[in-house]
Amino acid sequence: MSEQTNVPPILRYFEYGHLPEHLGAVSAPFADLAHRLVEALPSGPELSVALRKLLESKDAAVRAALDLPKEG
Repeated sequence: MSEQTNVPPILRYFEYGHLPEHLGAVSAPFADLAHRLVEALPSGPELSVALRKLLESKDAAVRAALDLPKEG
């Protein structure tokens, strides 16, 4: 397991505390995985690609959640 001292700047885009609860619930697993990848893998171009593609997936999932019917 790798211990990175430098936190990749892209991780800031995985923060979800500012989102409404229903969107944060969609975003949270992506943030968890992003942090696990940074902890487990060596830094380098492949980790960067993995994080970038995960971010694209997170963004698409959050956009899809915008179309969920409103509760209440």
